Amino acid sequence: MTLFSLLISPFVDYGFMRRALVATLAIGLSSGPVGVLLMLRRMSLVGDAMSHAVLPGAAIGFMIAGGLSLPAMGLGGLIAGLSVALLSGLVSRVTSLREDASFASFYLMSLALGVMIVSLHGSNLDLLHVLFGTILAVDNSALFLVGGITSCTLLVLAMVYRPLIVECIDPGFLRAVGGRGAVFHFIFLLIVVLNLVSGFQTLGTLMAVGMMMLPAAIAQLLSRRLTTMLMIAAASAVVSGYVGLVLSYYLSVASGPTIILVCSFIYILALLFGPNGFLWRMVRPVSHNL
Repeated sequence: MTLFSLLISPFVDYGFMRRALVATLAIGLSSGPVGVLLMLRRMSLVGDAMSHAVLPGAAIGFMIAGGLSLPAMGLGGLIAGLSVALLSGLVSRVTSLREDASFASFYLMSLALGVMIVSLHGSNLDLLHVLFGTILAVDNSALFLVGGITSCTLLVLAMVYRPLIVECIDPGFLRAVGGRGAVFHFIFLLIVVLNLVSGFQTLGTLMAVGMMMLPAAIAQLLSRRLTTMLMIAAASAVVSGYVGLVLSYYLSVASGPTIILVCSFIYILALLFGPNGFLWRMVRPVSHNL
């Protein structure tokens, strides 16, 4: 058997592998760039909090549908994520708490509530599926949902790219020229929640943020140009998804954690050998002295 057949035979032979591949590639194309913008806004931990905030809505969708219905759980997760985002913003404006502290508080409540709901109305296996995803169980309806979220994300980012970047870098300047920074901030939070819901469909609530932040960290270690970082993040997420699925197939291990571990391995390589990584920073002063 040739290397080429080894790399493509799982997707040729099995429909569920093809659907998982399409879903993973779609998530990577949108989640990677969104993660770069999260990092640019210094909201990396907020992204992690938001990934857990979708859990109560997903759990309620699980309860109403009577099982692992990905569209119902995705809709519930979207509503729960947006509710937490709006409540956190409201609390930060009417109290002395910062927005990241509000997110942390609501995310802890959301995580506990979601786990409790699934535990009361499902089995331990259902809880594992909700927390860690069921990428190999993605059906056509979930695939359309993931693809729709990716298309919507890329379209919105293209439409509001310039004001969104300005709002990230210098929100005071945007206000001075009459820009609606709060509107773009809400649009960005909506995009984040949508992509976390998309990632939840496949990787679960505990790992959905991994497809955002790890590719973004890889991109930051490899480049300082924003457009290049966006492309590197998307590419590293896509490669991680493909390699992770292939490895999980041949090693008979869980697909979601394997994808995140592959992405983590790429991150470690970038951390050590990237232009902005550890070893290059150690060598650079020596080369300057020479």
